[in-house]
Amino acid sequence: MEQFRINVADQVLDDLRTRLKLTRWVDDFANDDWQYGTNTAYLKDLIAYWIDGYDWRAHERKINSYPQFRTEIDGVPIHFMHVRGKGPKPKPLILSHGWPWTFWEYHKVIGPLSDPASYGGDPADAFDLVIPSLPGHGFSTPLRKTGVNFWRTSALWVELMDRLGHARFAAHGADWGALITADLGHRYSERMMGVHFTMTLPLDLFTGGMPAAGDYDPDEAHVAARLQNFFATESAYSALQSTKPQTIAAALNDSPAGLASWIVEKQRSWSDCNGNVETRFTKDDLLTTIMIYWVTQSYGTSARYYYEAAHHPWTPVHGRLPVVESPVGISVLPEEVCSAPRRWAERYYNLRQRRLHPSGGHFGAWEEPQAIVTDLRDFFRALS
Repeated sequence: MEQFRINVADQVLDDLRTRLKLTRWVDDFANDDWQYGTNTAYLKDLIAYWIDGYDWRAHERKINSYPQFRTEIDGVPIHFMHVRGKGPKPKPLILSHGWPWTFWEYHKVIGPLSDPASYGGDPADAFDLVIPSLPGHGFSTPLRKTGVNFWRTSALWVELMDRLGHARFAAHGADWGALITADLGHRYSERMMGVHFTMTLPLDLFTGGMPAAGDYDPDEAHVAARLQNFFATESAYSALQSTKPQTIAAALNDSPAGLASWIVEKQRSWSDCNGNVETRFTKDDLLTTIMIYWVTQSYGTSARYYYEAAHHPWTPVHGRLPVVESPVGISVLPEEVCSAPRRWAERYYNLRQRRLHPSGGHFGAWEEPQAIVTDLRDFFRALS
């Protein structure tokens, strides 16, 4: 396990700037509402700021202000932040991100979770935070091993926490991170204080184990409609990345404008932004995520995470209900694209806390950090 600092070479940044200036723009018309995909006028504006306004070095310094490390587990490189809690007995908590996210999307909750007293909280609620980059994402590269998916990542996280001296620990996640966290609560329940997430999907989603129509109560019709709409209109990226990820990787590894288009469209579509992505994320927010994928050339292996999940489906280690036996907490955000109905959740999880919030979408800790901090503090306070 080695200390790690980000230090992107100047020639990488110079090459990026050249590529951005030489972007060959696609013709775009009748696309003001992004109905055909990323709006080119918005993308041009974002790229112009990337060239002349965005300061990667400032964000690099901010990220490097937190302790980071790299290690290798079972042939897989793992990058992670490790922020010690300030309190009488901090609980170890691992935070898992998704796609197209990075570890840095948790930066708004690092201070309040690790040092609650400085943010008006109780020092007894402090957490020791471990915030890894998923295998093949960001600085957990280069990945040269096949078969690494969400449920195999949960085993990597158990080993990582072992190396950090945590025999038992807490976990939170969203997107892929929610599935990793749920699998921890299923496969390693004896190791978990509890698991918490914002997205609720069955662990066997790639083999058809979705909630049935009868699981939805009448007041949850909008939840069912949102999930149906997601799979009908928002899942083409998943189909591609689950089948031929290397094909699109050649394009997005070569074109920063193309990579930005691919990622920003998801951040707009999946967040609670009412069509204006910058009501939730600043241009600097958006570009720092894109930069982490660009400078690590990790789009290709991050896309393969879908392929490996589809081609190495999850299988249970027991057939009992609830499927996830560790204590479970859920933050329900109204614009989360993948939320399960109450009755299904009560059957599938050992559900101890389920809170509905008035705003927020798929990027929970990034969009609604205070809600997530409060829910995590309250949920884990009584668990050890």
